[in-house]
Amino acid sequence: MLNSQANTPSLEAVAKKERVTHPFVRVAITTLIILGLWHGVVVVFDMPSFILPAPLDVLITLFERHEVLFRHTWVTAQEILLGLLLGLTMGLFFALQMLLFEPLKRWLLPILIASQAIPVFAIAPVLMLWLGYGIASKVVMAAIIIFFPVTTCCYDGLRNTPTGYLDLAKTMGRQNGSCCAMFDCLPPCQHWHRVSVWQW
Repeated sequence: MLNSQANTPSLEAVAKKERVTHPFVRVAITTLIILGLWHGVVVVFDMPSFILPAPLDVLITLFERHEVLFRHTWVTAQEILLGLLLGLTMGLFFALQMLLFEPLKRWLLPILIASQAIPVFAIAPVLMLWLGYGIASKVVMAAIIIFFPVTTCCYDGLRNTPTGYLDLAKTMGRQNGSCCAMFDCLPPCQHWHRVSVWQW
């Protein structure tokens, strides 16, 4: 028993280890290492500023031209949010349709899979010709990028809803159990944003 207590780490040691391995500490250390390597490459190889500026020069420019950067950042954020909303709405809609209508799934699922073989940036010029150089072409491009992962993740979550939940919903007056299916698909659907961000 004494040996087991001796081998068991104390609460202070566990807490100390958690403090050392805190995610913010890891992020801070990784950021400092990246900035140090960045500055070292600029100094050692004498890189021109138009190819690879130093971290301090980038920080100074951020402060000096913050108005321009913030204005363009707001435009980009609008395009991302609108594309995210459009892609999420379309993906959830088609996932529900494939779940409710089996013939539609047989026709739509192969099309969705085949559409991933076409690079989105290859059709970007066509979208710009159709929708112009404004915000519409960017929003549609963002929606196309995230449409497939949203549809597949939502459909997988809806399809794997436990039958017990559906039976409970029917006994409570929900004939099709759609509410339970929607709530149960939320955990699988949380993975779509990770895939979408990496694709974007």
